[in-house]
Amino acid sequence: MTDFHHALRSLRVWDTELPSFDPAGAPPEPLALFHDWFTAAVAAGQTEPHTLSLATADEDGRPDVRTVMLHDADERGWHFASHATSAKGRQLAARPEAALGFYWPAQGRQVRIRGHVTTGTPEEAYEDLHARTTGALASALVGRQSEILDSPETLARASEAAWHRAETEPDAPSPTWTLYVVEPAEVEFFQGDARRRHLRLRYRRTDGAWTRELLWP
Repeated sequence: MTDFHHALRSLRVWDTELPSFDPAGAPPEPLALFHDWFTAAVAAGQTEPHTLSLATADEDGRPDVRTVMLHDADERGWHFASHATSAKGRQLAARPEAALGFYWPAQGRQVRIRGHVTTGTPEEAYEDLHARTTGALASALVGRQSEILDSPETLARASEAAWHRAETEPDAPSPTWTLYVVEPAEVEFFQGDARRRHLRLRYRRTDGAWTRELLWP
């Protein structure tokens, strides 16, 4: 057995006490339950609970996935942001559908979301960017996300210039920075169980209303 396989087989899953979950007591809409689970993940010490996997598809239908940060979750949907010129931005322009995945192993919980993607206004994108850190602004000012990079030295020079501008011009705009909102059509809540009797509660939007249903694990 290789070191990789030995390490892989040695790992335990949810080596902690998992919370209980009663689907019968879940709210009629998924947003309130997401807010509850998110704040519970923070309270449980989950590392970076605001990170999520974002799945999109390119113009040929090939799937793509990456990790991004949640910027908000409200009645409109789940918010994240990126450059419109990035790979994900181009994919969403061609196919405005996405899937999101949150995983909080501290509590054995997952949340999966699928839906249509819309963009916020330029004013919302500006406010979103400038509500964040200087580093976030500097990164946005570097731009050129997903383009070919010739060397780390080129990146270092561009980053230094962007940091200087972000510190001296904290209101500097980044024209391609875009706020995206996933309008949920389906939201699934997964509660892990040590004996593998996992609970899966799915919300589906039909005709403007939410339907709740349990799924086999």
